[in-house]
Amino acid sequence: MNTYIALLRGINVSGKHKIPMAELSDLLSKEGLVNVQTYIQTGNVFFQSSEGAKASLETTIHNAIKSHFGFEVPVLVLTPKELQYVFDSCPFLEEQKEKSYFMLLYSKPDEKLVEDVLKLSFSNETFHITNKAIYFYSSVGYGRAKCSNNFFERKLKITATARNYKTMVKLLSLSADN
Repeated sequence: MNTYIALLRGINVSGKHKIPMAELSDLLSKEGLVNVQTYIQTGNVFFQSSEGAKASLETTIHNAIKSHFGFEVPVLVLTPKELQYVFDSCPFLEEQKEKSYFMLLYSKPDEKLVEDVLKLSFSNETFHITNKAIYFYSSVGYGRAKCSNNFFERKLKITATARNYKTMVKLLSLSADN
């Protein structure tokens, strides 16, 4: 059995796309996923599966949510090793890293669009774009920043889901326990 982490984008935010975690856990268990656990309400799911194709797991979870809850949710499945790589690759110094956001990308961004975004500059905000993630730091806090997950999705024409440093640390800790 392989351990995986599924990151769901845009659930239980501002009263939209409500998914109770206990119900989600039961649903995914019925879909054949093993040892399903969730962490906080924003769509972090740990599970095990003998399925080796992450794309197949993403489709299974996506279709189960659509069928049961009636709406579409982008799903990104990672191994603990992949999540650790994204975390370890953060280019910020520790003080900034601890206040940064990790926007995990569902697909590789177009190089030309990345070049265009990298030309943008906002005071008090720093970001770094890779093929797997966008690392974002704002000295005024994420809530007051001009850049956001939605901003990068629009500019890069991709889907991404954001997690803060503390959530990343917890996800890595919990995935090590599975």
